[in-house]
Amino acid sequence: MIRPGAPDDAEALALLEQEAFGADAWSRAQVTDEVAGDTRHVVVAEDEGRVVGYASLMVTGDTADVARIAVVPRTRRRGVGRRLLAALLDESARRGAERVLLEVAADNAAAIGLYEAGGFVAIATRPHYYRSGADAVVMQRAVVTRRDG
Repeated sequence: MIRPGAPDDAEALALLEQEAFGADAWSRAQVTDEVAGDTRHVVVAEDEGRVVGYASLMVTGDTADVARIAVVPRTRRRGVGRRLLAALLDESARRGAERVLLEVAADNAAAIGLYEAGGFVAIATRPHYYRSGADAVVMQRAVVTRRDG
């Protein structure tokens, strides 16, 4: 189940961050700011009442930025990331964005595959972007509205 995130989710999401990203995890304060921020849209994936993933989005003008998609390792490859991404794309269209941008670690082949399957294309690389030293691949896709098809 995908549902809107709430400030009460911050603790569970901070734990998920650690499990999903290790050294590149956001702090609890960063997660709290993300969930409580007025300019953010956060969605949470649950399985049998347990948080198994979350994603966040910020829309500024005609551009939406995927700030985070995190899925606990034991539930990966079960469509959770795809459903979270779809929820963010729907919200991007609802808020009037024309394009969506994101960064993903260049060594995260599974996530890059998810984004490519979702219509994203690589447009740039940011060397040594993450704390771990990994490069980031910047990806983009157009927002398709219902009237666009």
